[in-house]
Amino acid sequence: MSTESDTPQKEEEARQQLIDLAAEFYDQFAEGDVPRMTLPTRTKSNIEYDEDKDVWVYGDRTSTRSAKSVSGAEKLLKATYTIDFLAQQLEEDRSSTLRELYYLSESWDLEEAQFNSQDESNDLVEDLEIVSEVTREDFHMRPEESGATLMGPLQIREQTRRGEREIHCQEDVGEGGYQIPNNPDTIEFLDHDADFVLCVETGGMRDRLVENGFDEEYNVIVVHLKGQPARATRRITKRLHDELDLPVVVFTDGDPWSYRIYGSVAYGSIKSAHLSEYLATPEAEFVGIRPADIVEYDLPTDPLGDSDINALESELEDPRFQTEFWREQIELQLDIGKKAEQQALASRGLDFVTDTYLPERLTEMDVI
Repeated sequence: MSTESDTPQKEEEARQQLIDLAAEFYDQFAEGDVPRMTLPTRTKSNIEYDEDKDVWVYGDRTSTRSAKSVSGAEKLLKATYTIDFLAQQLEEDRSSTLRELYYLSESWDLEEAQFNSQDESNDLVEDLEIVSEVTREDFHMRPEESGATLMGPLQIREQTRRGEREIHCQEDVGEGGYQIPNNPDTIEFLDHDADFVLCVETGGMRDRLVENGFDEEYNVIVVHLKGQPARATRRITKRLHDELDLPVVVFTDGDPWSYRIYGSVAYGSIKSAHLSEYLATPEAEFVGIRPADIVEYDLPTDPLGDSDINALESELEDPRFQTEFWREQIELQLDIGKKAEQQALASRGLDFVTDTYLPERLTEMDVI
């Protein structure tokens, strides 16, 4: 379990890893070698599905950033400037956003060290995560915004600028819930009365569950994913499962893009394959909306577009969906040619989702 007392040590370790990385470039210079940095090749063809761990990982292919070329030298120069900035940020106990880093580079004295786009600066931060084996959260780098929340019978301790505070994530928060911080490893779990965790894709459905008192009636921690979940959301979900031994179920819309939201929670994403074991919860189960629900409940639907069809056909080949359940559901969806949102359950009444749909499905899954 992470505690606040671990944080200064982790920050110092992160700073030292950055300094060691910069020192490697210096040593290469001193030994007469061309400076270089070797990384896993970050392409889809070098992503492998680890069947033992049930997560995406990088394969064996690597690429080298070398100062032998102008392009490679510029990338190493940008890495050196970024390392210097991050190390200073940690020393001063400050933080910044990925967006701020992009703009900040415009003040660097060498024009060649400045970033041409935010994608370039984002990719470099990910490169530094990989080679240093330190997460960007420990570098004090934040995404521009997250805003994901949780609501449920969980008591935590967190650090604020005014000191530590204890929060009960039902009794001490408003209807919006407890906002998940950028680095959930700084939270200490104190106590809970939860029986499981329910990750919900949309804000409308999350609000419906809370308004109907679903979190209280079933002792559930409701995590709002806000669409494709941020790293902080996936990390706290994994911690709730691993440290509190709570089952995790994922409730999304009934379309191929939402199935991938479930896949990112359960198995990790291609973009963050270097952090899959840190972020993914392979034991997470999918509760719906299933294509079978569209048929069974005669839900209001939209027709599948060409991109939906292509995505579903791609998922039939995706290792994350190679089970009898997923093959049946995807093939059924292609057959009926329809997709449905979570809120489509309201066609059966505003209380249908909390009184009937979820209780029946979760009972079938032996979650409640």
